Amino acid sequence: MEFFKIRKDIPFMKHALVFNVISLVTFLMAVFFLFSRGLHLSVEFTGGTVMEVSYSQPADLAQVRSVVSAVGYSDVQVQNFGSARDVMIRLPAQKGVSSAMQSERLMAALKTQNDQAQLRRTEFVGPQVGEELVADGLKALAFVVAGIMLYLALRFEWKFSVAAIIANLHDVIIILGFFAFFQWEFSLAVLAAVLAVLGYSVNESVVIFDRIRENFRRYRKMSTVQIIDNAITSTISRTIITHGSTQIMVLSMLLFGGETLHYFAMALTIGICFGIYSSVFVAAAIAMWLGLRREDMIKAPIKKEGDPDDPNSGAVV
Repeated sequence: MEFFKIRKDIPFMKHALVFNVISLVTFLMAVFFLFSRGLHLSVEFTGGTVMEVSYSQPADLAQVRSVVSAVGYSDVQVQNFGSARDVMIRLPAQKGVSSAMQSERLMAALKTQNDQAQLRRTEFVGPQVGEELVADGLKALAFVVAGIMLYLALRFEWKFSVAAIIANLHDVIIILGFFAFFQWEFSLAVLAAVLAVLGYSVNESVVIFDRIRENFRRYRKMSTVQIIDNAITSTISRTIITHGSTQIMVLSMLLFGGETLHYFAMALTIGICFGIYSSVFVAAAIAMWLGLRREDMIKAPIKKEGDPDDPNSGAVV
């Protein structure tokens, strides 16, 4: 399905060096912010108190958040669970303050705002759990990267594998850089979005790589640069359809999903935008610079004994 068809190939690779310099600068800035500011980790990673509060009527989450902020907590996760009358609040750990003291102080403030508020459950998430979540998250990321590299190396060629992983890690680091710079809360939902971006970005790279391989077989007289430009140009319509429809859905979550989905949708929005960019200007350009050739895509046929082209085929023993 195509909304439009471009007759003349766009010379993407002509500007590949400029765009990759921009990517490198953006990547280095993201790494700098990650080391200088660090991520603002949520309760799942750092440990803290989880409270479940019940109301007789549907809870006004905006009022609950204002009460939590007035007590002295910022960027606290407040969300419904089960029903509109039940609210879950995640409080970060504080030095010298126990979990019981945190819950009692906040419940006193909530009852002042609404005397129907009742504490259903309070639970302390220890830092050991947070360390396990960090380790499991890193393991998940490592398995995803290894799986992508193995798939691309077997499905296409090792140059495509290296190019795709560099481009995908470029997307992930830039997402983390945004969260470090703005100090947005990095939660398990955001981690899930980052892993989703990895798969989404590699899918776009695979589409372009597959078209490059087809072009090498179809157009014998084209150079590698022309082959890549044609592959990217011919898949633009598909890219606009898939990424555009996905971005509309993600933007709806970002604008109307509330605080619970805000950072999850923000990570996906950044990842989708940079995923398109990296698939076109980073992955394809790196594969070109690694020396991608027609011979990498089309293996020479093995000549058998007796083949007319075999110089020994007519020899007499």
